[in-house]
Amino acid sequence: MKDYYDEDGRPVDAPGRAQESKKYPVMPLRNTVLFPQQVIPIYIGREKSLRLINDLDTQQKHIVVVAQEDGSIEDPTPEDLYSFGTLAVVLKVFDMPDNSKSAIVQGVERVKLLNFTSNDPYFLAVVEAIPEVEHPEDLELDALANNLRKIFGDLIKVAPNLTEEHSGMLSNIHKPSRLADRAISLLTVSNSEKQKVLEELDIKKRLEHTNAIITREIQRIKLGEEIQSEVHDEIAKSQREYYLREQMKAIRKELGEDEGTVELKELGDRIKAVNMSEEAEKVALKELDRLTKIPTQSPEYSVARTYIEWLVDLPWSNSTDDTVDVVKAKKILDEDHYGLNRIKERIVEYLAVRELKQRKDPDGSVRGPILCFAGPPGVGKTSLGKSIARSMGREFIRISLGGVRDEAEIRGHRRTYIGALPGRIIQSLKKAGTNNPVFMLDEIDKLGMDFRGDPSSALLEVLDPEQNYSFSDHYLEVPFDLSKVMFISTANYSDPIPPALKDRMEILEFSGYIEDEKVKIAQQHLIPKQIEENGLTEEDVALDVTGIKELIRSYTREAGVRNLEREIANVFRKVARDKVEKKSKKVRITKKKVNGYLGAPRFYSDLAERTTKPGVVIGLAWTAAGGDILFIEASKSKGKGHLTLTGQLGDVMKESATAAMSFVRSHTARLGIPDDFYEQTDTHIHVPAGSIPKDGPSAGVSMLAALVSLLTGFKVKDHLAMTGEITLRGNVLPIGGVKEKVTAAHRSGIKTIILPNHNRKDLEEIPDHIKKDLEFHFAKDMLDVIKIALPEVKPIKIKKAPAKKDKAS
Repeated sequence: MKDYYDEDGRPVDAPGRAQESKKYPVMPLRNTVLFPQQVIPIYIGREKSLRLINDLDTQQKHIVVVAQEDGSIEDPTPEDLYSFGTLAVVLKVFDMPDNSKSAIVQGVERVKLLNFTSNDPYFLAVVEAIPEVEHPEDLELDALANNLRKIFGDLIKVAPNLTEEHSGMLSNIHKPSRLADRAISLLTVSNSEKQKVLEELDIKKRLEHTNAIITREIQRIKLGEEIQSEVHDEIAKSQREYYLREQMKAIRKELGEDEGTVELKELGDRIKAVNMSEEAEKVALKELDRLTKIPTQSPEYSVARTYIEWLVDLPWSNSTDDTVDVVKAKKILDEDHYGLNRIKERIVEYLAVRELKQRKDPDGSVRGPILCFAGPPGVGKTSLGKSIARSMGREFIRISLGGVRDEAEIRGHRRTYIGALPGRIIQSLKKAGTNNPVFMLDEIDKLGMDFRGDPSSALLEVLDPEQNYSFSDHYLEVPFDLSKVMFISTANYSDPIPPALKDRMEILEFSGYIEDEKVKIAQQHLIPKQIEENGLTEEDVALDVTGIKELIRSYTREAGVRNLEREIANVFRKVARDKVEKKSKKVRITKKKVNGYLGAPRFYSDLAERTTKPGVVIGLAWTAAGGDILFIEASKSKGKGHLTLTGQLGDVMKESATAAMSFVRSHTARLGIPDDFYEQTDTHIHVPAGSIPKDGPSAGVSMLAALVSLLTGFKVKDHLAMTGEITLRGNVLPIGGVKEKVTAAHRSGIKTIILPNHNRKDLEEIPDHIKKDLEFHFAKDMLDVIKIALPEVKPIKIKKAPAKKDKAS
């Protein structure tokens, strides 16, 4: 068989082989690999390639055709070409209308490009011919060749671009090397795959590689057909379902039961059933009438339907019946929370008023109170809201306002926006299903504001009893009555709340728990809860009072009880582990065992030590974690009357120290202090601990007493503490936090306390078992304080000098 052809396609003998020493012009091909004996047309458009074709000898039209590694390169360099190519003969050249050319070329044999001798006007290179090594009567080669013909026949059955004619072409090729080249040239695989076959000189490996490529192509085509079949089946199924639905619609429409009609009828019935306000019902019916004229496929249809559904889902007239048994409600509140008597009394008062009003007018309504629980974290503000709802028999809703900056979170978005929804007030009422729930607005002091509006301003209407009976949400655009809702807000600090919003709420201060209250809370609530959560029983563990107090004093420092609960859980986990590992019996946890379980104490309370030196006074301080005692230390040195204040004191505390010094300097004669002491003495007042910031006016009496003690040389009475604000005239003004301060003094071993006279009424809040251990003195001015704290100092009463007589008289 002849494998070469002339320009007219007639078979001819093989053209001349490559000569090693001869230079051949090289034509780069973008996206084609030419194999020996393969005839292909090539398009010639690049300037170098056109020059190469034009310069060809009419007798010897041999060129080397080599593929580019990257077909996107317009002007390749030798480094961009593969090192193996094909010697080819140009059979015919055609001129194209756009001044480019097209040529028919036929591959002759494999060649290796040794080196390029010229790059301009086109590539010239010295090449080495790669002879084909024949393997006569090699059984393995025959088997590989037969397998190639077989799988190529399989490929023809599935490949759309191959026909039986191509299979016949392969059956007439007997040389295994040419068989592989012809087969791979007919495939639509990547140039890099074809180039690998071209560069493979071992005929066995070339056949194996070709077999692998054909097998992979068969698998790829079959997989593609399977995917296409699945997609087609899915499309056919969807079309079938569509036709069936359309038929169902037509049948329902014929029967007067089409989907749109049924849905509209249901909405109409629901509008009449929910007993909404007259204005809201009018708007809902108008929107329903508009809905009947909108095609169901229109996006506007779903918007209008969603709006009507929101209207009918709201609890316009659905209310829960309040508990009328005041005693039962009080019992529920006491079960859930220890202390907090003022708040409990306020809820019981509301229930009592409601009961009396219902007796007079069963159909009348009582406006829900709007309360604000202000206090430090962990004192039970949020959980008390749940207890209030339970005691009243109402639903409980809570939304957190911390970090909310968008007014639409409260009032909702207008329906003109895509995806618009009502605000969180209306959403929560829909979720609750009643129009009189207990509604908790948590963290109201942490509301923000930005370009999207001010949520706190939107709350003004919500929390105003004179306005919230007709609250208007931007989405609903019809008034909704919020007057039956009992709103409770919580805040850690009341100062950040805007004045207008604060004015609409009844603020109830949570001062934090004293030690005795924490002990009771632990015994009644925290310990039983943690015993259950840690898989223990009361037969396994008991935490006595000394252990609880050790946890409060040495391992927590807080106003609430959250950390106390964590530490109790920490102890019980260790007990549970001991029970599992050591099979321990009932464990009684004392102070010593608490230290053993939790390690060294984290906090140390300042114990009231004997003030052995003049100038040291014990004051009382209020902190967010409760009360504490405070040591005021004063010392003097030679100088010129300078007053130094240290201990991270705030401006108010510094001013109190300055006022105390001014009082001492103006009353030196009465106090028995030299008049000129400040001319030769510098005074230093220090308040430990230096790393903790301190401020407030209540340390004024302590600072003045410390200065008098220092300058007179007499020490303050043992186990005595004092608190109060002073004026330049020496008056003692009232202070806050008396309950916490007195409790801290009792805990620290104080026996005598001096308080401002105006704080006498605050002793009512202090437990009796604490009051009976303490002696209280009430001072109207600083001379009263000095008489009690420094009995050795005897203030001298200065008689007024008689008025001088006029000499002229």
